[in-house]
Amino acid sequence: MNIKMPDFDVKKFVKGAGSTLSRVVQLTEEKLGTSEKTEMDARFEHLSERSDSAKLWTEKIMRDTEAALIPNPANRVEDFIFEKIEKQKPKRLSNLEYLGLDMIEGGGEFGQDGPYGSALIKVGQAEQKLGSCERDFIGSAGMCFIQPLKKFLEGEMKTITKEKGVLESKRLDLDACKNRVRKARSMIGQQAKDGISPEVTLEQAERDLRVAQSEFDRQAEITKLLLEGISTTQATHLRYLHSLVEAQVRYYGQCNKIMSDLQRELLTTLPTDHNITSRNPDDIRAASSYLGGPQPYVPVSGYEDEDALSERVNNIELGANSGYRRARVLCSYDAKDGTELNLSSNEAVIFICECNPPHSDYMNGKQGLLKGLVPKAFLEMLDDD
Repeated sequence: MNIKMPDFDVKKFVKGAGSTLSRVVQLTEEKLGTSEKTEMDARFEHLSERSDSAKLWTEKIMRDTEAALIPNPANRVEDFIFEKIEKQKPKRLSNLEYLGLDMIEGGGEFGQDGPYGSALIKVGQAEQKLGSCERDFIGSAGMCFIQPLKKFLEGEMKTITKEKGVLESKRLDLDACKNRVRKARSMIGQQAKDGISPEVTLEQAERDLRVAQSEFDRQAEITKLLLEGISTTQATHLRYLHSLVEAQVRYYGQCNKIMSDLQRELLTTLPTDHNITSRNPDDIRAASSYLGGPQPYVPVSGYEDEDALSERVNNIELGANSGYRRARVLCSYDAKDGTELNLSSNEAVIFICECNPPHSDYMNGKQGLLKGLVPKAFLEMLDDD
């Protein structure tokens, strides 16, 4: 049986091995400072530095975006593996969706006719909607921002890196040829005097130098053209960045609407009365929310006018300029939102007046030009009614 051996070009193999050895010798001599190195022009060096910077920061931005969208590193690794083997990524529930499922199941167990069970189901459904919005946002951000950056790194930037490597090889070949020409010129006289035929004649060395110079110049021009394309690529990346911001605006707007609708819907599940026996500020706030007191849900900035929000404190007017009385601050209190005032036990007195309409647990307070709600439990009245 005749076995056909694969064609093997010995001359090509020897030539390739010789070129590799020559480059290694040249690079070693450059590191030792015993050989000269061909330097690129300032324009080329500037373009090369810009490409390296673009590659570095694009990789960082892409990794950070992936980490922000998918915080779990194990999930990112799993997605990477499925992408490499060209299979569909596994469909997994987000933490919000798991939370929503458990809330819905818990609400059904507690009884959907009861106030707590009904509220759990409603909140669980809202959490599932948030999870669905999050999934859509991750997909949109991946398509409009991450994938284009990844395509740039794996396509254009990988080509630039490859061509720069080829250029470096051509540069080493060129400098090795220059060294051989110098050595041939310096040794030709001595070899002729000793009757020794030089292995590489001066003519052959100069011919190799011309070929190496031509290949180097051609590769340098190709690489320079690729490097100059980086500036146009960044203009394209700017559009991708705008798309990412638009996806975020849409996502957060959807989340804000879902939570605003949920808050209004939950008002129907609150009990009609609630006995307040605790003087703890957190208990007071929780109880006052049941009574329609000052615990407003503050929407995301940009979805409600901030000037209107500062004037609206659960329909309690803060603009009254008369009827203020003095009160001593008994202990410090940290405001929970922009509708309240911070209280410090070091303050001697604070001016207060009744809310309009009156509230059983809160009063209007004034500290210089600042106005806001303050809990009665932290105050001792100094002026008589």
